[in-house]
Amino acid sequence: MQRRTLLLATASAALAASGCAGPSVNDYATEQPALDLRQYFNGIIDAWGIFTDRSGKVVKRFTVVMNCQWNGEQGVLDEDFVYSDGTRQKRIWTLTHLGDGRYSGQAGDVVGTAQGSTRGNAFNWRYTLALPVNDQVWQVQFDDWMYLMNEQVMLNKASMSKFGIFLGEVTLSFTKRA
Repeated sequence: MQRRTLLLATASAALAASGCAGPSVNDYATEQPALDLRQYFNGIIDAWGIFTDRSGKVVKRFTVVMNCQWNGEQGVLDEDFVYSDGTRQKRIWTLTHLGDGRYSGQAGDVVGTAQGSTRGNAFNWRYTLALPVNDQVWQVQFDDWMYLMNEQVMLNKASMSKFGIFLGEVTLSFTKRA
């Protein structure tokens, strides 16, 4: 009886752990249109976004204007944020295409180097952001997913966590200017 109980508990734990695994960028390998970050993030892009807390409540709305340029395998994404409370923020990403759909990136408020990859219409990007919260700076992990919908529109959903605890999500809609 104890052996059966132990076996059942082990199987349940394994099933629960596998259920927590998120999607892989490879899951989207056949999705179209195919995303080439160097092509999409080249020119001016407008974005509209929200930040929701862990309960799903919208706590911030914002817009972003991105001026994006690539020179060979190096790209710069110059982002200007305007939040619903009137505050402004600038983030400048420096991206490197590493080949085979892989990218690395750095920005002033990113701790270390971001790593990401594309397959099909999807891009998954993981990084740690130094996020000002009240009078402190939190190091928050982002699991950032982008999905190309057509030549102009891309949707973005990023989960934020600290010490593995879910904090909230950022949702964005990007529109590339023609």
